[in-house]
Amino acid sequence: MNTLEYENLYEKKAHVSPQFPYNTYLCSIPLDFTLVPAHWHKDVELIVIKKGTGTIAVDMEPKTVHAGDIILVRPGQIHSIAQHGEDKMEYENILFQTDLLYSQSTDLRTLEYFEPYFELEYDLPWYISDSFSCHKKLKECIDQIDTLCCKRPRYYELSVKGYLFQFFYLLFSGQETPIFSSSRKSLDKVKQMISYIENHYMEPITVQSAADHMGFSTSHFMKFFKQNMHTTFTNYLNDYRLTIAGRLLLTTDDNILLISEKTGFNNLSYFNRLFKQQFHMTPREYRSK
Repeated sequence: MNTLEYENLYEKKAHVSPQFPYNTYLCSIPLDFTLVPAHWHKDVELIVIKKGTGTIAVDMEPKTVHAGDIILVRPGQIHSIAQHGEDKMEYENILFQTDLLYSQSTDLRTLEYFEPYFELEYDLPWYISDSFSCHKKLKECIDQIDTLCCKRPRYYELSVKGYLFQFFYLLFSGQETPIFSSSRKSLDKVKQMISYIENHYMEPITVQSAADHMGFSTSHFMKFFKQNMHTTFTNYLNDYRLTIAGRLLLTTDDNILLISEKTGFNNLSYFNRLFKQQFHMTPREYRSK
């Protein structure tokens, strides 16, 4: 998902000043949206489940998440959020830049601890449930930061950074030798496929055109996509288009025909049928609610 569309999926409830690159958003599924399609960005993302149950995938590994769970997404990691069956989920979404943690480029903490981790050179657990040894202490760090960002006393930024350092100290020190991920080459191909959809979803793209873009045969492309995305290319493309269409219905005055065309559907009745299957209501009903 491109940056503008990704940001548009979130209510702008920033709890900090624009000069301090740490922001918090409160979200719910399916009230705000039914899913956030697979995407990645340059920020670190912490997802804290407040209520209910949902499905979150990081680097194509899905997990069913529950209240209290913490999900840590590093820059460049592919991730998605979806409704789990008919369950509802409320969660806190935290985005911050790695610059908050870096010192000078020659600082050993930056070079030895943070850069290799955030450059995805090795893996640590990204799904942190209450069975994780230091889950309680990690959650306390986030709670303290939330309080600081709500009240914003003088110099609060220093304390926020302190709790972030404590968070990663707990994460790093609580693990055995980190494991290098051997799947990054395949994930780079997945990112290439997602980028193609992000940039061309409004066009009449096909399995053949996507396969040609990847340099794959059609059969290999369909197999590779299904193995990595756990759905077909056509289903993923339609889900992505419908997610964008839903957002356009809420944020623009464009008529439904124009929105269907903007999101790559050249047949209005087909768009309406797929939309009702996805959201259990018509586009007009979705907009009015």
